[in-house]
Amino acid sequence: MVKPALSMKPTGWFQVAWSAEIEPGVVHRMKYFGQELVAWRRADGSLTVMDAFCEHLGAHLGYGGRVENDRIICPFHGWEWDKDGRNACIPYQEKPNRVRRIRTWPVAEKNESVYIWHDLNGAEPNFDVPDVFDVYDDGRGAGDYYLAYPEGILHFEKKELHPQYVMENGVDYAHFKFVHRAADVPRFTRQEFNGPVSYASFEMLFGGTKEKTVMTPNGAMVGGVDAINVGIGLGFAKFWGPDNMRTIVAVTPVDDETSDIRSTVWLDRLPGDENPHQPESLERRQRMANNQFLADLNIWEHQKYSDPPALATAEGKGFRAIRKWAMQFYPAGELGSATTPELQTAGTDAGPDVPENEAENARVAQA
Repeated sequence: MVKPALSMKPTGWFQVAWSAEIEPGVVHRMKYFGQELVAWRRADGSLTVMDAFCEHLGAHLGYGGRVENDRIICPFHGWEWDKDGRNACIPYQEKPNRVRRIRTWPVAEKNESVYIWHDLNGAEPNFDVPDVFDVYDDGRGAGDYYLAYPEGILHFEKKELHPQYVMENGVDYAHFKFVHRAADVPRFTRQEFNGPVSYASFEMLFGGTKEKTVMTPNGAMVGGVDAINVGIGLGFAKFWGPDNMRTIVAVTPVDDETSDIRSTVWLDRLPGDENPHQPESLERRQRMANNQFLADLNIWEHQKYSDPPALATAEGKGFRAIRKWAMQFYPAGELGSATTPELQTAGTDAGPDVPENEAENARVAQA
């Protein structure tokens, strides 16, 4: 696999764990953006993510370190550090070292997931992580779904893929027919941008290739997908028609060549079932959702960033727009930023943008 052409240090929110993985009193080790990190919960359950090395003599806090009340304690000399990374106690000295500080990372905990903010230049967050239920404003909330963890999650470590490969799925309507075995090429119904958030919607026929499926026991039916990209690290999706499944696919760079990728799936609660977790009867439905993600992953992890890509005429507008939008997440001077526009081109040989009716004809022709 070729090293990604785009920078592996984009700006934005990125998932680093599921909430349940970081237990109270435990030091959780991880590595992202080339940095060794630790996560730990204070007595009230609130979360801190910080660089892993003690500022005293460089011991790794994740190997033998412990949490007591509101502090993490170094295993080497017992130095204590608070939620802000400040030294709170040196056990063999009356006063702490008030000068040195361990870097802490902005954290958001939402939808059973833990996110950190990454900015190469150390800037604070300039947008929030939305709630996967509230963001769609359709009257459905978390109570209408089973918990995702642990039945509805998948996690693959150090895959040779870039977050933008996954984000560009949001405009790739044609792949549904070939990767996900849709009956026809879906109809692309929406593409909008609002600062760091992009919106794309598709309408398609579910279950059109079989008499009945798990999702369509009464035969094929029209439905769709409403996709929302939050930066280039988080991809939300709401399915409608056969069911109202919600998903988040999150891609987080580990180093300059690899990323971790996570899939989180929330399935509709069955009428009258108040159990927080999925019943065994939905195991097949969950497996079907997982298989769709795995089909995409099989493409992404072997993919090369194509620039400029050879696009069909009807694809040009969507890819041009999303690559231009993506530039904002790469710091100046980094590959993929507005200062390197030659690496975010698309559709230069696909011809000019076409009116909606002509684009629809092109889609039909493709099918």
